[in-house]
Amino acid sequence: MDSLHLPPLREASGNVRLPGSKSISNRMLLLAALAEGSTEIRDLLDSDDTRVMLAALGKVGVGVTALGCNAWRVEGCDGVFPVKDADLFMGNAGTAIRPLTAALALSGGHYRLSGVPRMHERPIGDLVDGLRQIGADIRYTGKPGFPPLAIHPAHVKLATPIRLRGDVSSQFLTALLMALPLTGAEAVIEMTTELISKPYIEITLNLMARFGVKVQREGWQRFTIPAAQRYRSPGVLHVEGDASAASYFLAAGAIGGGPVRVEGVGRDSIQGDVRFADALKAMGAHIAWGGQHIEARAPESGKLKAFDLDLNHIPDAAMTLAVAALFADGRCVLRNIASWRVKETDRIAAMATELRKLGASVEEGTDYIAVSPAPTLVSNAAIDTYDDHRMAMCFALAALGGVPVTINDPYCVNKTFPDYFDALAEITAPVIAIDGPSASGKGTVAERVAAALGYHYLDSGSLYRLTALAAVRAGVALDDEVGVAELAAGLPASFVGGRILLSDDDVTDAIRTEEISAGASKVAALPTVRAALLARQRAYRRFPGLVADGRDMASVVFPDAAAKVFLTASAEARAERRYKQLIAKGMPANMHALLQDLQERDARDAQRSVAPLKQCDDAVLVDTTPLGIDEAVAAVMAIVKRQSL
Repeated sequence: MDSLHLPPLREASGNVRLPGSKSISNRMLLLAALAEGSTEIRDLLDSDDTRVMLAALGKVGVGVTALGCNAWRVEGCDGVFPVKDADLFMGNAGTAIRPLTAALALSGGHYRLSGVPRMHERPIGDLVDGLRQIGADIRYTGKPGFPPLAIHPAHVKLATPIRLRGDVSSQFLTALLMALPLTGAEAVIEMTTELISKPYIEITLNLMARFGVKVQREGWQRFTIPAAQRYRSPGVLHVEGDASAASYFLAAGAIGGGPVRVEGVGRDSIQGDVRFADALKAMGAHIAWGGQHIEARAPESGKLKAFDLDLNHIPDAAMTLAVAALFADGRCVLRNIASWRVKETDRIAAMATELRKLGASVEEGTDYIAVSPAPTLVSNAAIDTYDDHRMAMCFALAALGGVPVTINDPYCVNKTFPDYFDALAEITAPVIAIDGPSASGKGTVAERVAAALGYHYLDSGSLYRLTALAAVRAGVALDDEVGVAELAAGLPASFVGGRILLSDDDVTDAIRTEEISAGASKVAALPTVRAALLARQRAYRRFPGLVADGRDMASVVFPDAAAKVFLTASAEARAERRYKQLIAKGMPANMHALLQDLQERDARDAQRSVAPLKQCDDAVLVDTTPLGIDEAVAAVMAIVKRQSL
């Protein structure tokens, strides 16, 4: 997909489970590779950058085994890479090439490291200079100071402290800290400039300690690694959620009303980017902290406050603030962000260019950017992303200004968050919820409304039948609550052209058999299955929007739906419709029996202890008793236009 067209978004609310942190994932992978013993890493981020690291480790002889569900086993090499000659392609993964360069330089082998063209424009000279101070043999095969690199065996000496600049990237210090314990000797690093992005060094030190290596720190100027330390596997580790990724959803809550809760980071996080929430609070957003979650709501006024902040400590998450500035009440200044210039793109220049497309006045300097928002955002802006995942992710928030936005090259988010747009849709994409009793015509009407709007369609009433069918086909007993719930959580169902598909197999008729109908009743009685299907229904919320029909869509599944309709008809009218449908299919039918069945079902649905069938207070009633299908669709479309568009 060359571009993604986001519809006007007006609100954001819900929960987001974050993917694993890129910074933690790649550090853990390398430390596990350098350690003695086997390490199991769970919740590892599945992204381009981690795949680059896994592939590189495999090429130098480290055993890496996928265990499923984002879990990997790494067989540590105790500081000695088995393969001594390798060509390594590092893509555009700074968190992979920099620490690997240091580790390989101390490994006594011949290695060649290269990447995409942008990687060859990202500086690595300060790290190479630091390694050369102790005798490492690293040569530039292209432009001096930048990849690609050739590494040769060398005799390393640690007689004097390594002097290192820290004002370009903290990853250079991280790389040295992680590699120097391989020498077995005492190592000292002295910073010659201010160290930027200090929270990322705290992540490095924390993870090194988990693998048994302690670093003595004197402020942020001098780091000492005592002699005779070695990495040892801690056994099983879990990767925290990505705090940088959390910034997009927290900002969505602050801009789009909220509440939006991110799960996977909180006050117990080791990542400094959780402090992004403090910046939102300074803008007037309401922030609530938990041990492993953070929640954001908009200010009561709905308008965020202007800010002037030093953001050296959260340079990645700070990009989200630049877009949040579009919704502030005045000029916003982001300071001390010179590192933006040497990231995946020149982020200061790129940010300024794209913000102007949305109508903002932007001033940029060598290490700052100032954003003055326009009274209204420019509609239909086409945002270029510069092969930079963070540009794509943060500019998607501009659609919360109620204007359509196009994101060019949206798949660049695969670098760190392949499912980003799906996750954003689950809290922002407009939903039209159509509830009503059985045989009220809601399915037919909902599908036609979805087609008219170009939205996705969810026939929620078929999900329990689909779950029962999936269980039968998989050989899972219908009373196996855990097994059936696992199937329900990832149910591969879709609804296209009046047909119901399960893994691309047309099962429209198969789910109507007596066996599957009885099975649906059994699995519907299992609480874990109901919870799994609730989450599964919400996952159908996708851009550009969703029309969902069922009997508790507006009250339980999508209480924040942009438009809510309660479609009904008299029991007699519904029985007559059902009768005609059955006769048209050549099936026997009895009007009296159908009427009695519908009346009994209505009574049961109204008396359910969980989510009884009823019209929500904010839903619009449409009685289709005197209406044909076309008239019913027109009535619903008028409500949708009035309530949400």
